[in-house]
Amino acid sequence: MDVVVEDVSALTKKITITLPKEGVQKKLEKAYGKLQRETKMKGFRRGKVPRKVIIRHYQGQVEAEVGEKLVQDSYFDAIEQEKVDPVVHPDIADPKFNEDGTFTYVANIDVRPEFELGEYKGIEVEKSSGEISEAAVEIEIEELRRDMAPLRSVKGRGIENGDVIVVDFEGFHNGKAMKEVKNENYSVDVGAGKLSPEFEEKLVGMKQGEDANHEVDFPAEYVNPVLAGKKVEFRVQVKEVKERVLPELNDEFAKDVDEKHTSLDGLRNVIRERLQKEKDEQAEGDLTDRIMLKLLEGHEFEVPERLVRFEVEEMIKNTEKSLEQQGLNLESAGINRDELAERSKETAEKRVRGDFILKKIADAEDIKVNDEDLDRAFKRIGDQYNMPIAQVKEFFQSRDDLLPFMNEILNEKILTFLRDNTTFVDAAPDDAKEKKEEKEESTD
Repeated sequence: MDVVVEDVSALTKKITITLPKEGVQKKLEKAYGKLQRETKMKGFRRGKVPRKVIIRHYQGQVEAEVGEKLVQDSYFDAIEQEKVDPVVHPDIADPKFNEDGTFTYVANIDVRPEFELGEYKGIEVEKSSGEISEAAVEIEIEELRRDMAPLRSVKGRGIENGDVIVVDFEGFHNGKAMKEVKNENYSVDVGAGKLSPEFEEKLVGMKQGEDANHEVDFPAEYVNPVLAGKKVEFRVQVKEVKERVLPELNDEFAKDVDEKHTSLDGLRNVIRERLQKEKDEQAEGDLTDRIMLKLLEGHEFEVPERLVRFEVEEMIKNTEKSLEQQGLNLESAGINRDELAERSKETAEKRVRGDFILKKIADAEDIKVNDEDLDRAFKRIGDQYNMPIAQVKEFFQSRDDLLPFMNEILNEKILTFLRDNTTFVDAAPDDAKEKKEEKEESTD
């Protein structure tokens, strides 16, 4: 086997592989011989078709199949021989059976970027302070009051924040009806922020039986892709207005929330514990993001373009899955695939670069995934989905499933190591107002 390696760029290599005549012709002879034994043609008995007739009719098919097998059998030997370390599957090009009996093909591969590992231990990262404020607990209590309040129909007054109303609406963009933006007898909790705040604000003051046209200008980053970046005219009819009759805050209210609560103070304690757990989990995720941001800031290097393209495709697939759950696709949501790919490219590049940095740290610190790590991860999945560990392990029998899972576990170990070796600076605590804004944003 003759292998020639050429540098196309710092991260891309062109490998031309030529396989010797003896092995190539042996595989061709075997393929033609099998066809000759099995093929039946008009005018010939099975197994008696002349070789030249078989070649004339099946040469393209045989060479395609044999060529693919020759590539599969030789590619990994070639890169091992040349000590090349590809980071993604190769692009195979120009497969050719030569007149001298040899077989040649080209493998275009991307290789691991070379970079010096910068500072990663002892980096200073802001960490959110941990205590839940009493004001945040009271906000939760008030939300429970709203949720449990009976509704009472009202007439003759305008809609107020806190009312629950029933409307028919239809959206128009550039004068054309938006079939995905239409609903009848739709319930709106005015002021709760579950819809666009601007849309809800324009409902305030309307009365039962009134019709109105409201124009809403949605920001480009709006959570609903059908509406994002569009100026939409809503034609709205108010069919019913109801107000909440808020219950008194006492021990009976706590029991109504859940009979296991014997007092209002007990309910507050349960809420405080839940909020604290949520805050700690959020802080852990934020901490990981801040560590990765610091690492990215300290490590600038080029990454393989094909890996970035692969990551972009994964991001697009996730968007498509999310839209499918809403009964939509990219086209019906008004999303241009090429524009989405371009917008995703920067994030994809950071993810790829971040993964290279983590793996470099793993090499430097000899961090590896062992059997105990795998067993713990299998148990975690089993506990989460109430599955026996043996059943979880069956799911990961395939190499294609197991390798990404092991990569995820490895990254978790590396990030744990980084957190253990990070210098933390406490951030200012959240106040009740920020807590409320976070809740409103999460429901938009």
